[in-house]
Amino acid sequence: MASSSIFSPTPRSTDHLQTPWSNPKVKPSKTQLHLFKTQSQNPLIYSNSFPHNLKLPSLKPPFLKTHSPDAINENFTKNLESLATLQRFPTGFESLSDSDKNPKRVYFQDPPWITSLLMKNFYKNSVVFKNKVKVEFDKRNYYILRRRQIKAETEAWEKMTEEYREFQREMCEKKLAPNLPYVKSLFAGWFEPLSKAIEKEQNSPNTKKHQEAYAPYIDSLPADKMAIIVMHKMMGLLMMGHDYRYVRVVQAAIQIGMAVELEVRIQTFLEKSKSCPKKVLIQAQQDETKDNEMLRKRVKTLIKRKRIMEVQKILKNEEYIPWGRDKQAKLGCRLIELLTDVAYVQSPVSQSADAPPDIRPAFRHIFKIIAMESGQIRKCGVIECDKMILTGLERTARHMIIPYVPMLVPPRKWKGYDCGGHFFLPSYLMRTHGSRQQQDAVKDAPPSQMQKIYEALDTLGNTKWRVNKRLLNVVESIWAAGGDIAGLVNRQDVSVPDLNSEDSSEIKEWRWSVRKAKKLNQELHSQRCDIELKLSVARRMKDEEGFYYPHNLDFRGRAYPMHPHLNHLSSDLCRGILEFAEGRPLGKSGLRWLRIHLANLYGSGVEKLSYDGRLAFVENHINEIIDSADNPLGGNRWWLTAEDPFQCLAACINLAETLKSSSPHTVISHLPVHQDGSCNGLQHYAALGRDTLEAAAVNLVAGEKPSDVYSEIATRVHEIMQRDSEKDPTAYPNAVLAKLLIGQVNRKLVKQTVMTSVYGVTFVGAREQIKRRLQEKGHISDDQLLFSASCYAARVTLEALGEIFEAARGTMCWLGDCAKVIASENQPVRWTTPLGLPVVQPYFKTKRHIIKTSLQVLALQREGSTVEVKKQRTAFPPNFVHSLDGTHMMMTAVACRDAGLRFAGVHDSFWTHACDIDQMNVILREKFVELYSTPILENLLESFQTTYPGLEFPPLPQRGDFDLNEVLKSPYFFN
Repeated sequence: MASSSIFSPTPRSTDHLQTPWSNPKVKPSKTQLHLFKTQSQNPLIYSNSFPHNLKLPSLKPPFLKTHSPDAINENFTKNLESLATLQRFPTGFESLSDSDKNPKRVYFQDPPWITSLLMKNFYKNSVVFKNKVKVEFDKRNYYILRRRQIKAETEAWEKMTEEYREFQREMCEKKLAPNLPYVKSLFAGWFEPLSKAIEKEQNSPNTKKHQEAYAPYIDSLPADKMAIIVMHKMMGLLMMGHDYRYVRVVQAAIQIGMAVELEVRIQTFLEKSKSCPKKVLIQAQQDETKDNEMLRKRVKTLIKRKRIMEVQKILKNEEYIPWGRDKQAKLGCRLIELLTDVAYVQSPVSQSADAPPDIRPAFRHIFKIIAMESGQIRKCGVIECDKMILTGLERTARHMIIPYVPMLVPPRKWKGYDCGGHFFLPSYLMRTHGSRQQQDAVKDAPPSQMQKIYEALDTLGNTKWRVNKRLLNVVESIWAAGGDIAGLVNRQDVSVPDLNSEDSSEIKEWRWSVRKAKKLNQELHSQRCDIELKLSVARRMKDEEGFYYPHNLDFRGRAYPMHPHLNHLSSDLCRGILEFAEGRPLGKSGLRWLRIHLANLYGSGVEKLSYDGRLAFVENHINEIIDSADNPLGGNRWWLTAEDPFQCLAACINLAETLKSSSPHTVISHLPVHQDGSCNGLQHYAALGRDTLEAAAVNLVAGEKPSDVYSEIATRVHEIMQRDSEKDPTAYPNAVLAKLLIGQVNRKLVKQTVMTSVYGVTFVGAREQIKRRLQEKGHISDDQLLFSASCYAARVTLEALGEIFEAARGTMCWLGDCAKVIASENQPVRWTTPLGLPVVQPYFKTKRHIIKTSLQVLALQREGSTVEVKKQRTAFPPNFVHSLDGTHMMMTAVACRDAGLRFAGVHDSFWTHACDIDQMNVILREKFVELYSTPILENLLESFQTTYPGLEFPPLPQRGDFDLNEVLKSPYFFN
């Protein structure tokens, strides 16, 4: 590591200097002439009578010890207080002060221009010096944080293992179990028996024989570290899963196997690096990544040339070969089996002293009928936990190891598919979910083609965040009090109803109610675990000066933070807790945008007013805003009525600070202010189709106030239902449903369906979305009637949408038809985004691969060679639009970086400081026009014809004559 100290003084002579105001006939000595290295510093040339032996306080910080030519003379910078003994003499003759009879110092009055010149030079040198000190301090601080980051990524399991070893020593020495939180006490009880069981397995004489079949790599780590990994991973899966009390064996086994493999790789690398301590670990890892990339390319080349023998030699000499899913699953299953054998829980004493203690297995391996994500019903092996574990599960997050936490230093710059992001944790440019063709497409893309993608991800990853401690304190208070306000889930389960009748109909209804209550409690449990995980990360990071989120892409080109819990893409809770680490003065423009931002966060239709209307809303609620900031939980709690309450409260606090300041425009703001697209998917379709009416409906055209497409659709739905309600119910059964729903149609009912329609929402998806909104209203209690009403409302909403956005439907149909032509030839749809990202739709029929483990037979899914024609067709229009909105966001991010702005993006929501909103607004509009000034659909058709020669594609859809430059003048395009 570079030295953290670079400055040191250069000794200089301190002999007396003669000034031009003294005897001009006296010649200066050599010492006087050579006292200053440059002419500009020589007081004889510039007639400067600043005293040569004046000593000022040293600016050199104590930790700087090495030499630098830019350092200030140490003898020249001491004892500033000695100036108090000097007297001024306008004549320039020397004189002694009364307090010092021995003449040591003289002080002459300089002409003002001389003093000005000297002080200008002095302050210039001081500023340079201070800047150098700051740079050096920042460098020193960076290396400290980087070491912490590396330790966090490489020593988490080791640290936790040592902690449980210490628990064991304490229990042996004091004959008493330490006072631990519930889940840690469980871990402490399981740690020793599980470690011994793993160690026995490692030392078993049959190990070599059955390792390959049941427990490969069982001896790759110390037994105690492997035990810690198994316990934490199992509990973490139970916390993060949406299933109640259980996790699928195949999921748990692979996750545990992957965690063990990752730790083996890290420790192997660290052991190798010990032999060459002079190398920096990060550089070594980067070199290793480059070597692996070169090796991979060489192997591919040799395989193409059918030089198999050489390939085998390379692989044999290669230090590390990935384990693969099969071996990960086999190792994971064996470790899970050992955990189920040794882990027990004991219920509290609630029986007579003579009765034996109630000790039960903590985990059980059983088979259960489960509804899969595909909709199929299958019998799967699961690991079920005892209900006692669930009691403390929701409070375990703070004691769990979460590998991917925000980084303390900026992420590594992206330079390849697996080169960038975290230092040691696996980091991949794209989340391919096992799609080999998509991985190969990204790996084979030339670096020059991917450069803009890398720059955009680096820009997003270099945005520095911090925890808003005031907001976190409010959240903690609400959570400690039981939650159930501000969007936080209730920490208490709903009560399961009792049966008080023997009537068969009431028994049937009771069973239905019990089922609903249990299902709701499962959802509450999952939500509580999720909040605990978010809060645990916030507590861990709250005292950090700042942190960073490495970003990567999904296969369509949308950017996401790699940390899964506390990030700005998440809920209102996370967005309220997070703020920019860098603060900037609001200025006049920023104060205006802060007020508009607060109105937007309040919602309830306020965000659809004009800017003047939103500013007026804030002015009319100033007292409530100040009360919310000063007393968020004990006051009127106006902020709780907002649609985004925690973000609204953060804005209230920032605005109240400005209102109390004597200089509001100079108040420093850390708050990210959002600019959101108006139904962004339809904005992209309107730009593709150049339809003037559709462009106006989604604010591509300037207006006095923002157009609200959701309200337009709701109005149209209401008109259709009004017409249907007047029909004869006997001939048209939906007339009854229309009468039932006609008073419940509003903007909120149709918003989600309209928003997702351009992203390929199916009828079933639209029905479920509307069903949830109707449940929230609570006017329909009968489940069968609710289902029928949801079906009818979804059908009408999609009909209204098609009537208003006819051109967008035409573009969607053309994209779908092209995808059908391609998929019919058993080919996946491929395209390249305007920024150069290659995309391959990963929809292939999977093949089941059966492996035998010590726990059960597992069926692993692998990507097949046959494409899913229907999925390729229906998914292409939304995926293509997602790739375009991701392109727009990344173009904006890089341009904002070049303009000196801090930027964060949430798909179609762009964030920066309040003072920079005007500049970002100009940039994002210019980038949108730049993006759609290129012939996107023409280029897409040409690429299809080149990639799939011989296939005939439908002609391009007709387009309108909308002028894209209108977007530059539209104030509500993003607002």
